[in-house]
Amino acid sequence: MDQIKKAFPIRIEITSALKKAIFAHEYSHGDELNLTEIAEQLGVSRTPVREAFQTLAEEGFITLRMNKGAVVNKIGRKFVQDSFEMRILLESEAACRACVNRMVIEDLMPRAILQRDFAGMVSREDYEKLNGDIHMRIWNSADNDRLKHYLLELWNGPSTGQSVDESSAHYRASTLEHIEILEAIRDNEPDKARDAMRRHITRSMNNILQKYPE
Repeated sequence: MDQIKKAFPIRIEITSALKKAIFAHEYSHGDELNLTEIAEQLGVSRTPVREAFQTLAEEGFITLRMNKGAVVNKIGRKFVQDSFEMRILLESEAACRACVNRMVIEDLMPRAILQRDFAGMVSREDYEKLNGDIHMRIWNSADNDRLKHYLLELWNGPSTGQSVDESSAHYRASTLEHIEILEAIRDNEPDKARDAMRRHITRSMNNILQKYPE
């Protein structure tokens, strides 16, 4: 796992990093997670890692052990699909509401176009910063605190591949999808915004499911 960049609240960033690592099989069924080791690896204190462990346990990713950290649960295709289908339902609605509420995109669109035009030169850090900014702006613009809360809890970050080529392909595809979402919001077309977001997260889900055979 990479160190935390703090684009989101720190607990959410840690939870997201651990979810992504579990989905990608960096941690497999039965692996033990040591709170202190995870904190050192991510470059954070133990407290937000402990909070992230609590969230992951509540969602079924891990089982907490008294004074022994946690152990990773068995994660299958249905678990992955269930998690992403909730994101699809909620975040598609958030995009629709953001459109109806006339979300401001003027600062986001030029950044997305720049990433599209210079796709081969986009760093992981730059991509993830814009990715987080777009999604967070949509959640805020949906203007529903409970909806934003649930989306924060479901967030697992970009669903990139493990190789450089896989990551680059994801950056390119995701950037085009971000532009499509922003264009729908700019043009005040809520149904198109909802559909574009649905396709965006569905592709991310399918990226993860490639690691989970039938």
